[in-house]
Amino acid sequence: MRMLFAIERAGEDAVEHVRGMLAAKKKVPGMGHRVYRTEDPRATHLRRMSQDLGRSSGKEKWFDMSRRIEDYIKREKKLNANVDFYSASTYTTLGIDVDLFTPIFAVSRISGWTAHVIEQLDDNRLIRPRADYIGPKYPNPYVPMEQR
Repeated sequence: MRMLFAIERAGEDAVEHVRGMLAAKKKVPGMGHRVYRTEDPRATHLRRMSQDLGRSSGKEKWFDMSRRIEDYIKREKKLNANVDFYSASTYTTLGIDVDLFTPIFAVSRISGWTAHVIEQLDDNRLIRPRADYIGPKYPNPYVPMEQR
């Protein structure tokens, strides 16, 4: 989303901005996935959500910019949008601050992470290697950011 904000602030064309990024050998956020070589199925649903929310709220510019970028990258680099790409415009259209995007993603994973911990603690012999925590003893006292 920060890329889209930067494009808007600069008054640039979205595709021209991305073309410049590629010329400078920069990666375009939200494009490509380590697992999915075809379209990420989550991105398919989020694209539709972003479009629908944009239309219903009158804030179509974020979806429109995203769609133009996606079409260009797909054509030029053969990369598909990943789950983050349309999450950005969807969350922004809903009024969610960019700084909350990652925590929202983490919250959606907590039940799965918890289930993995429970499975590991239930003497699951297939999970290896066994690891012992060797970091600092907890609880450590909280140190404010300005004192770190």
